[in-house]
Amino acid sequence: MQNFDFSNPTRIVFGEGVIAKLGKLLPETAQVLIVVGGSSAEKNGTLAEVRAALGARRHATFAGIEPNPTLETSMRAVAQFQQGGFDFLLAVGGGSVIDAVKFIAAAVRLPGADAAAAWELVRKGGRGVAQAAPLGVVLTLPATGSEMNNGGVLTNAAEGAKLPFSSRLLFPQFALLDPTKTYTLPTRQLANGVVDAFVHTMEQYLTYPVDARVQDRFAEGLLQTLIEIGPRVVASGTPDYADRANLVWSATLALNGLIGAGVPQDWATHMIGHELTALYGIDHARTLAVVLPAMMDARREQKHAKLLQYAERVWGITEGSEEGRINAAITQTRNFFEGLGVPTRLSAYDLGAEAVDAAVAQLEKHGMVALSEHRDIDAAKAREILGLAI
Repeated sequence: MQNFDFSNPTRIVFGEGVIAKLGKLLPETAQVLIVVGGSSAEKNGTLAEVRAALGARRHATFAGIEPNPTLETSMRAVAQFQQGGFDFLLAVGGGSVIDAVKFIAAAVRLPGADAAAAWELVRKGGRGVAQAAPLGVVLTLPATGSEMNNGGVLTNAAEGAKLPFSSRLLFPQFALLDPTKTYTLPTRQLANGVVDAFVHTMEQYLTYPVDARVQDRFAEGLLQTLIEIGPRVVASGTPDYADRANLVWSATLALNGLIGAGVPQDWATHMIGHELTALYGIDHARTLAVVLPAMMDARREQKHAKLLQYAERVWGITEGSEEGRINAAITQTRNFFEGLGVPTRLSAYDLGAEAVDAAVAQLEKHGMVALSEHRDIDAAKAREILGLAI
């Protein structure tokens, strides 16, 4: 196991009806800007619950964060926060809203409201964040795990760039997780959430062995849980609380730092997927479903030992040659995603070789040419991976 320094200060309050506890988590004098995406939180009553729980605290709402949050929209929220004299940010939504709020929290502490300076924070991966406004989360969509980590992703529409950032100053102070808030989600969003959590886990698990048995078993447990409940969550006409609770908690644990402590990580699937989203507007999780099986195929030599472990421990594949078992594990992964209604080929989006060229060009433009746990995925290797995804 590798050395590590792990700390996660986010308080999790989990269960049905926990939004009512929001008032106990905030200072009485807090002046809160609530940030949401579309109109669903208003229509399904979640915003009414949040406002009631805030009590007499002064608050306002900023709506309009996109599924892939943009610099342009987020800067409007920065202006509202600064001009309104607010001092606390509350994300009500899923990963996109939470990611945007993390960016907003850093940007509001910059002098003025300079979009160029704020984007520079993202371009540097968050390394320039010197201070940030406090933030909390009311989760309505399980997927990204952003409710319990210090990272996010933001899109600069003008530049066609989607980049990750992180800072220890951007952990939410708390996150309220009520599984019943998933009951009104469309099937597409539920399927995306299962895939997103699955791939997050894989990016920290499917690398090379370092005898981190605890982390491996945690990761395998999360993968097995998602495989077990995912099809039921997507197919069920009547939501099952136990399944939804396990989905919510699995998605949080997949990216709160615990399973990634002391192990090598490989975020190449995400970096390549980000470029596909920025170029073609494909849902984030759906780009991951396209890239991951191709990544496993192209990287079978570097990931050989862990692919065999994954085949045996997650899918129960123990017979046949080593290459045969690896092939079967890749096929099972692809079938799992497809069974959720999530395509695993670029051709499903009417994309072919032109998308490969465009995505590789973007990776080079953004300096993403030393990816993977070994930092050996260059433009040529990325091209091979995307070619296998057609």
